[in-house]
Amino acid sequence: MSPKSHRVAVLVLDGAKPLDVGIPAQVFSNRPSMPYEVRVCGAAPGLVTGGDGLSYHVAEGLDAVEQADTVFIPGYREPATTEPPAAVLGALMAAHERGTRLAAISTGAFALAATGLLDGKRATTHWHYTKALAGKHPLVRVDENVLFVDEGDVLTSAGAASGIDLCLHLVRRDHGVGLSNHVARRLVAAPYRSGGQAQYVPRSVPEPLGDLFANTREWALAHLSERLTLDTLARHARVSARTFSRRFVEDTGYTPMQWVLRARVDLARELLERTDLGVEQIADRVGLGTGANLRLHFQRILGTSPTEYRHTFSA
Repeated sequence: MSPKSHRVAVLVLDGAKPLDVGIPAQVFSNRPSMPYEVRVCGAAPGLVTGGDGLSYHVAEGLDAVEQADTVFIPGYREPATTEPPAAVLGALMAAHERGTRLAAISTGAFALAATGLLDGKRATTHWHYTKALAGKHPLVRVDENVLFVDEGDVLTSAGAASGIDLCLHLVRRDHGVGLSNHVARRLVAAPYRSGGQAQYVPRSVPEPLGDLFANTREWALAHLSERLTLDTLARHARVSARTFSRRFVEDTGYTPMQWVLRARVDLARELLERTDLGVEQIADRVGLGTGANLRLHFQRILGTSPTEYRHTFSA
C-alpha cells in the first residue's frame, strides 16, 4: 500500500444488501489509478448472513475499522427492528473519536444513528425508511427528499444508486473532479448528481395511514383540475375546515393543501411519462394553471424540471 493511500473499510452487517456492499468496494477498488485501499470486514472474521439469499465471507473483523480513514456502513434488511452488535457501535464511535470519516448507504443510516453520532444532524436514507428512521431516532433531522447528506465527518445516502453519488462525492472531495470523473467513466455512471436532488419516490403524496377522509382524498384525486380549497375538501368530508385540517395532518403528516399540491405533481409526473402533452397543457390538466407554476412546484418537490424528468422517465 502506498503511504498516501486512504484506507476504506466496508463494514458488512447481518442482512447486508449486496449492491450496497459492492458499491464502495468497487468505487474505491485497489488499483494503480486509485489512491485508496479497500478492506471488507464484519463484526468478526468469517461468514456474515446477507440479504437477498446471499452470504459474505469476510476475512477481517473490527480491527479493519480501527485502521480505516473512512468506514462505509452498507444498508441491511429489517433496520427498524435490528440492532447492530454493541461491539460494532463501540467501534464506530471510537473511530469517529479518532477522526475517521463515517458514511452510510441506504439503511446503513440506522446503524450510524444508533451510535448517537447523527443526533442534531441532517441525515437521509432510502425513502421507504425515512419515517422509520425519524421515529426510531427522533434527534436526527431526517431529510427524506435528497440523494445524500454531507455533514463533514458523517455522511448518509438514500437508496443504492445514490451510494454511487455519495462515493463519487467523496472522491471529488478528496482528490478533485478529474479523478471523480475518471471513476464515473469506469463505472459508466453519471459523473455528478447533486446531493440535494430529490429521491424519485413512486408517489409524492404519503400513503394513507387509515380510512380517515379516504373518500375525500379519492374524490380530490379525481378533481385535481378543478379549484380545490380547504373549505371545498371539508364540505365534502362533512366536517368543519378546522377539524378537517387538524385530523388530516394527524393522518398524513401534510396539510390538506400540501397534499393536494403533491397529488397534482404526481399526476403531472404520470402525464410526462405517458403522454406527449406540453408542459402548459399538463399544468392546466393537473390544476396548476401555468407551465411556470408547474416548473416551480416540480423543482421544489422533486429537485428537477419537468423537461428533465420526462427525458429520464418517458417511454
